Amino acid sequence: MSATTHKPHVVILGAGPAGVGAAFQLTRRGAARVTVLEQNKSVGGNAGSFELDGLRVDFGSHRLHPACETGILRDLKDLLGDDLLDRPRHGRIRLQGRWIHFPLKPVDLLLRLPPPFALGVAGDLAAKVLPRRPATEETFATILERGLGSTICQEFYFPYARKLWGLAPEELSVTQARRRVSGSSLGKMIRKVLSAVPGLKPPGAGRFFYPRHGYGQISERLAEAAQRAGAEFLFGARVTALEREGNRISAVRYEREGREDRIAGAEVWSTLPVSLMARGVRPGPPPEVLDAAAKMDYRGMVLIYLVLETPQFTEYDAHYFPEESIAISRLSEPKNYCAATEPRDLTVLCAELPCDPGSKEWEASEAALGQLLLHTLERAGLPVRVPVRRVVTRKLRQAYPMYRRGYDEHFAKIDDWLAALESFLTFGRQGLFAHDNTHHALYMAYSAVDCLGPGGFDRPRWAHYRKEFESHVVED
Repeated sequence: MSATTHKPHVVILGAGPAGVGAAFQLTRRGAARVTVLEQNKSVGGNAGSFELDGLRVDFGSHRLHPACETGILRDLKDLLGDDLLDRPRHGRIRLQGRWIHFPLKPVDLLLRLPPPFALGVAGDLAAKVLPRRPATEETFATILERGLGSTICQEFYFPYARKLWGLAPEELSVTQARRRVSGSSLGKMIRKVLSAVPGLKPPGAGRFFYPRHGYGQISERLAEAAQRAGAEFLFGARVTALEREGNRISAVRYEREGREDRIAGAEVWSTLPVSLMARGVRPGPPPEVLDAAAKMDYRGMVLIYLVLETPQFTEYDAHYFPEESIAISRLSEPKNYCAATEPRDLTVLCAELPCDPGSKEWEASEAALGQLLLHTLERAGLPVRVPVRRVVTRKLRQAYPMYRRGYDEHFAKIDDWLAALESFLTFGRQGLFAHDNTHHALYMAYSAVDCLGPGGFDRPRWAHYRKEFESHVVED
């Protein structure tokens, strides 16, 4: 009998960065026979790309950060070659009607920061020497106010939080502050500003990596390499159930091309939403686990694309809008991310509109959303004075995990029950309910493969990695 017959069969659910990263590593190491089930027609998930009037655009604004683990970054450079560009960050934030460069620059802050805002921050900094009564219960709001002071919170982070998550800051878990806000104290923020000063810059500060043909090229190259090494990708495959025998997942059922099929006897690695997986197990979990799954929320997002008949709209790659009076949270110009010159007479804007499925914004027509964006940009001082060729929209149902207060108890119930199932693993952004970056998702994938050995999957080793994942903080 050949050694190949002893390889486990790993079925990966979802072809986002975590899924294709795991497929790449498993096949490259010869550690398993791999089948990837993906509901869409292409890889990348929320980090994918598509073509719009001759220009590759992404599902929102994405960057590969220099904080990417060295070995993973080396692999991506090998796969992408000259297509992985090293680019300077060049964005700006609209604050009280003024534009501030992002990443923050000392000179820009001195010259452009609104005076009332600057005075408020100075007062908050001085007040830090005074003793303060500790909060009775820690939340996103208490952590940030203690670290950053009232001015930055009330004028920037809290309005932005209400816009992004649709919740008051007091309703958000402390985890949201610790894992989503990298500059969660004035000291950290000052260090970020000083990192822009020549001579004080750490390696990679103010820069990012971006593929020449859109962010989805990262997932595409990983998937192509996995396929060359033998991985099978089944597109248009919607997972319908996980069959369970006792504490073991025995088969995956899925629909594809109008018929239902199943794969039995495989290891199942899921990158799909953890709450969806809990509800999809047959026989199902205990009532308390199903109840917890029903309380796990994701924030949706509508992406509005304007195709403009002009070579460039602005010089900036991204604009950030913390004010609640501005409906969108961020505006990006994909052409500026990769310094593209083609098509010569067109550019595309991508606006991110956080909202919940079923809301008025979610149900609005493309024409109505296009008009909303045009009016919004006018109010923000970015009027569109060139012809709009067309408006296109895309909808993301699970754009961000919602860290409501108490969410961790619900997640723990689901996570503990799923972790007890043999032949099953959940990982990735959706699988671990983690608001993270692509390099974090890829690190999870590589870590999972690192736990798979001749003796099976090393659960204690995976538990060690899980602790490490909890320290990941989103790179802004």
